Amino acid sequence: MRPIDGDLIRAARALRLVQVQGRAPWAVDVEAAAAAGVRVSMLPHRGAIAVAEQTIALMLGLYRKLVPGHLGTRNADYRDLEVEPVRTTERKIAFNWLRYPDVHQLHGRVLGLVGLGGIGLEVVRRARAFDMEVLYFKRSPLPREHERMAGVRYLPLHEMLAASDVVSLHAPHTEHTEHIIDSAALRAMKSDAILINTARGGLVDEAALLDALKARQIAGAGLDVFLDEPLPEDSPLRGAPNVLFSPHVGGGTGGGQVGMARDVVANLVAVSEGGAVRGVVAARTASP
Repeated sequence: MRPIDGDLIRAARALRLVQVQGRAPWAVDVEAAAAAGVRVSMLPHRGAIAVAEQTIALMLGLYRKLVPGHLGTRNADYRDLEVEPVRTTERKIAFNWLRYPDVHQLHGRVLGLVGLGGIGLEVVRRARAFDMEVLYFKRSPLPREHERMAGVRYLPLHEMLAASDVVSLHAPHTEHTEHIIDSAALRAMKSDAILINTARGGLVDEAALLDALKARQIAGAGLDVFLDEPLPEDSPLRGAPNVLFSPHVGGGTGGGQVGMARDVVANLVAVSEGGAVRGVVAARTASP
């Protein structure tokens, strides 16, 4: 995203509104806009929100063992553990009757983001609800002030991988990011860490990921995207341990693009008719 800086705002003398789809706090020089009498509106990018929700869902699905728990409960797998049903009361329950030893909390974990655009920022907002510390890596790190505003901290890639409990990919698929998660990157991760990919399949060396999962080099992976889509029937990933799949639905199917267009049009009408503009960002006041 190219920032809308003061020079650009001052040069556009008929400008009345800057509309940003997304919530990057550094996207616009709000102080320069206020000085020029230009309103700045930042509305959520609905597609980015959908992908961010899918990202968190995959994290929770792996940490809370939602799919194994569902299947084990539906199939009455407790019978293999010689567990018998009991009538529950407030104090009498059959806690964890499938005997899972590793149902974890997401709360307080360290989240490492590879890439930090609009989707990554929406993931950061949701990670705060779980009191997660957020690290990030990208080719061009943000200025320190922007890091402070976003609540993130930069580390070089392999340092970030080594420090993170959850690694989530939010970079575009380019020549620079092709297989950014390769065997060396997977070796850098913690043995109890999980990998989430809701970006593009080509960011991950799938053969290396399969080897890492089989060797328990990492604890699991949540994948919404793949190198070949749909995931081929003969893909070895289908047999990998502790993988949670989804069929590339992160962006959602609920008309997000139409909703965003309506948001923009509504604000344009409000400006032209003197109505209330949604999402207006106030300039920060200087300290006395």
